[in-house]
Amino acid sequence: MNSSYLVDIAIGLAVIAYLCTRQLSWRPVDPARMWKMPLVLGIAGVIMLARQHVTIHPIDLVILILSGLAALASGTLMGRIARFRPSAADPRLMESRTGWAGIVIWFGLIAVRVALDAAGHQLGSDLAISTGSILLVLAINRAANAFVLSARQPRGAYAAAGK
Repeated sequence: MNSSYLVDIAIGLAVIAYLCTRQLSWRPVDPARMWKMPLVLGIAGVIMLARQHVTIHPIDLVILILSGLAALASGTLMGRIARFRPSAADPRLMESRTGWAGIVIWFGLIAVRVALDAAGHQLGSDLAISTGSILLVLAINRAANAFVLSARQPRGAYAAAGK
């Protein structure tokens, strides 16, 4: 095991801890803010994939599509299970969280992604196991979540706040 691999593991664990904390924390439901992360992750993912200059094989497409479907399903499910409450700071605004169920869904998505990466590696996939594809999976997950949360947000919360 080299130091680069250990750094990757440490970064991965830090990201997982951050995402788990976010699932347990009440966060403001701000539609404009919810779409920033998926947009940034998606652009970064596409740029990273474009810079790889690899030949796209059918297995790459299959793994990317399966990863995208898992991300879409998990993001949609997270949006569906999210709970809402009035903000403690401003009762006219809403907050949401997914709780422990959201953490379970994250770990499910991670497990699917790891399994697909392992299969892709065995089948010779270069593109589907890249960092860019991981960023795209996160972008799809966050976009699906933002879409569902925006649709489910209790009506009048932002109208009352003048937003």
